[in-house]
Amino acid sequence: MFKNIFIASVALLIAGCSAIQVNPEAQQVEIHVEKPTGVCKQLGEAVGSQGGWLTGDYTSDKNLMVGARNDLRNSAAAMGGNYVWLQQTNNSNSPSSRGTTSTTVIGMVYRCQ
Repeated sequence: MFKNIFIASVALLIAGCSAIQVNPEAQQVEIHVEKPTGVCKQLGEAVGSQGGWLTGDYTSDKNLMVGARNDLRNSAAAMGGNYVWLQQTNNSNSPSSRGTTSTTVIGMVYRCQ
């Protein structure tokens, strides 16, 4: 019984340490640091994040950033967007941490032709 619980716990921890995957419909969402030009409709703000107090210490900084950006792409696609003008990136550290424990990205979502 203990062995099964241990194996399940390790599997959850490992899964929590990988980057959030981008959904198939979000693969075409582009993230830029410039406001879009051309024919684009602003759809609203979206937030993407990865990490937290439970898995943040065990997730690489790279996976935190990639996961947060993928989460932002997924949110933008759900809004009908295909372009995100990146507004802000925040990295947080817990007092007991040796590095970043969570990453949050915020952007304005657009639907461009």
